[in-house]
Amino acid sequence: MEVKEYLQNAEDSMQLAVEYLDDTLSHIRAGKASARLLDGIRVNYYGSQAPISNVANISVPDARTIAITPWEKSMFKEIEKAIINSDLGVTPENNGEVIRINIPPLTEDRRKQLVKQSKAEAEQAKVSVRNARREAIDGLKKEIKNGLSEDVEKDAEGKVQKLHDKYMKNIDEVFALKEKEILTV
Repeated sequence: MEVKEYLQNAEDSMQLAVEYLDDTLSHIRAGKASARLLDGIRVNYYGSQAPISNVANISVPDARTIAITPWEKSMFKEIEKAIINSDLGVTPENNGEVIRINIPPLTEDRRKQLVKQSKAEAEQAKVSVRNARREAIDGLKKEIKNGLSEDVEKDAEGKVQKLHDKYMKNIDEVFALKEKEILTV
């Protein structure tokens, strides 16, 4: 039972690392408009901080534009202020009906910066996967003292290593996709 628990915990941790990486990379602007770019931006809504999606409709009419239609007129200024103060690096345009964000094409230098940032995020995910492997192996070694046979422990270590390799490959694939997306002009 203990062996299955260690394997399951390790796999869960590794899966979470890949999911977190995928989510983090989705917030990195790659030159294309996406409603997910606004996920981390909060606006002041009656004294509390709320995501833009909770106070407005967000649409992506074309590859370079995000359109935000606030449900209340009073939210126009709040949403504009939040976007300007965010690290998105764009200026919203307000025509009184809709707030438009034009996503400019990325410069070559900015593309390289974003690839570097994405690579750093991928490395963080790899560190998390390695830590999950180490914790599982350490736990299995402690179980030997509690009566687990060394053969069973070695087999379990091999399974943990296979999980590690699988998730490292997943991280490389996720990063490669994001890198391609960023570098595609």
